Amino acid sequence: MAVTKPENHDNGTEQADTVSAARDFVGALPARPGLAQAVQDGEAIAAIVASLGLPQDVVAAVHLYPLVRDGFIDDEAIKNSNLESLSQVIRGLVRLGRFSLPAEWQPGEALAVQQSEALRKMLLAVVSDVRLVLVRIAEQLHRMRSAKRASVAEKQALSTETREIYAALANRLGVWQLKWELEDLAFRYMEPETYGEIASALKEKREEREAFIERVKEILRRELLAAGVEAEVTGRPKHIYSIWRKMQRKDRGLESLFDIRAVRILVDDVKDCYAALGVVHNLWSYLPGEFDDYIANPKENDYRSLHTAVIGPQGKTLEVQIRSFDMHRQAELGVAAHWRYKEGGGAPAAFDQKIRFLRQLLDPGNDSGDLLDQIRDDLFEDRVYAVSPKGDVVELPADATPLDFAYHVHTQVGHRCRGAKVNGRIVPLTYKVRNGDQIEIITGSQPQPSRDWLSPHLGYLAGGRSRAKVRNWFRQQDRDQHLRQGREILEREFARLNVRDVATDTIAGQMKFNNTDTLCVALGAGDLTPAAVATALQQIRGVDTARTLRRRRPAQRSAGQPEGVAVSGVGDLMCNFARCCRPVPPEPISGYITQGRGVSIHRQDCGNFLGLNQRHPERIIEVDWGSSESATYPADLMLRAYDRSGLIRDISTILADEGANVTDLKSTTDKKTLETVMEISVEIRDLPTLSTTIARLEQLPNVITVHRRT
Repeated sequence: MAVTKPENHDNGTEQADTVSAARDFVGALPARPGLAQAVQDGEAIAAIVASLGLPQDVVAAVHLYPLVRDGFIDDEAIKNSNLESLSQVIRGLVRLGRFSLPAEWQPGEALAVQQSEALRKMLLAVVSDVRLVLVRIAEQLHRMRSAKRASVAEKQALSTETREIYAALANRLGVWQLKWELEDLAFRYMEPETYGEIASALKEKREEREAFIERVKEILRRELLAAGVEAEVTGRPKHIYSIWRKMQRKDRGLESLFDIRAVRILVDDVKDCYAALGVVHNLWSYLPGEFDDYIANPKENDYRSLHTAVIGPQGKTLEVQIRSFDMHRQAELGVAAHWRYKEGGGAPAAFDQKIRFLRQLLDPGNDSGDLLDQIRDDLFEDRVYAVSPKGDVVELPADATPLDFAYHVHTQVGHRCRGAKVNGRIVPLTYKVRNGDQIEIITGSQPQPSRDWLSPHLGYLAGGRSRAKVRNWFRQQDRDQHLRQGREILEREFARLNVRDVATDTIAGQMKFNNTDTLCVALGAGDLTPAAVATALQQIRGVDTARTLRRRRPAQRSAGQPEGVAVSGVGDLMCNFARCCRPVPPEPISGYITQGRGVSIHRQDCGNFLGLNQRHPERIIEVDWGSSESATYPADLMLRAYDRSGLIRDISTILADEGANVTDLKSTTDKKTLETVMEISVEIRDLPTLSTTIARLEQLPNVITVHRRT
């Protein structure tokens, strides 16, 4: 009974035609120096990939990949051919092909555990189709096979990269047939003398060992058949690196290892595995402590098998592995492995779910096309991987910015951050880092964090640890400086919102501070954001509004009032917002009955309204904000800025993000000073939203001031 390859559910003829078309495409290229080597590379890597059971379109793309990598053909040439469907796969392979160790790494130098783990995670995160990582592992194996004539330094560098990243990744993904050869070749290049000694010792006893194994196989076949167990019995190949590791771990010589002589029994199902185990233990005495049941208790990488060591014929120790054909196919070809976070001591349940997706995607027997988008969106949504100028991989939270990267490198680098370059181009500090981005931080001579970095809605920092470092910096500053800067922040927030009817001590009390000074110190230290002041103001006015409602019978909203506006207390009268003050919830409001224009809604502290109240008190009526959740209210903003290209576009983007509808915009520019003054009328939900909008507008390049206009 032979081990069958996984069944391919794709159309076999169509897939084979793709491989043939790729070979024909390569064969039609004109001869050039180095082309033959690139073609050979493609053939060799494709042969390894085909043995893994990957789809034929991936195999076809592998034939073309080395030629694109080395510049013999470009992506456009493939797009314009009948192989256009392979273009995306090839681009992914070229991107992975650029992946390498840090620039300052020295040959023979081992990587830190955290760094090698981050490198392996990044390999899976930077590609849209995780199967391409298997191709990259196959390419690494080809490079190792071809490195026999390379210099010692080149062998050392390639071997460390192989051992630290690709062999470990093959182990995690369960691709054992690649893992063993990668480890053996790396060991051969890094420890040539030790490798030679073990290889020679195995070779000297090879004939004797092979004769012993043949006798054992005959005995097992006969006894298994007599017990009614259909099985395939084979000798198990020995891997020199694993032998050396076991010698080191158990501090034993080569002849003291039980699995130098080993056989493997393959059966149909789990029941037959344990039946075969009973046959083996009835034949020979087993060694206590050398039995492992990885079927009942699989390894973390989902490896399943029965391992036992017995005293076989002639009193010689023998290792026997027993597994089903499905277990063997999984062990040899790989499905996927548990990739557990090293930090934190175990994988969360959500990550286990992602690993199950990986298993389904890499299983050659599954139709996995529908899973690709799910893997791309779901697998690494909580992490992003960036690269430092030295080549170190840094793991950051999702939506991280260059500023998060700076604080991850070092607290002082974050404090002194003035700008950033991503892939050689200057970007804003609010740029969202993408997988594989190379980030360079531009620093100043003195630490100078900004309090704006602490405002989540401004998007400077995504990580809580980074924001904590900024807060700690501000706490360490002089209290008087905090008080002065906090008072400036509070006054600026009041001015921006045009608030004159609420005392600062009232705001402080609402926010659980003893007085205005302690509130200002908290603002100056970065413990509070300006948006918190607007929220407290809304809470204060919300309480006043509730008291008013209890004193007055609520009225239904009038059909004549502005669409999308919620105001109660006007009865059937038409109402409109006074242009002099433009009230926004929850600011206290009153109504004034005009002649012919219905009720005009004013803020209670509006100067025009106070004058009308003195002259015509009989026309004043009580009104209140209604309860419509979808209502919007007009507000006028005054913005001053130095003119530049794209200014209006940037302003419109922020207003759209905050859900503010622009109803009018007037702009005048002084051509001598290039200073622009904009009067912007918007419809907005409430006061905190208005505060956030103003704060974001102030952060735009070239903007001088923004405040609410009355």
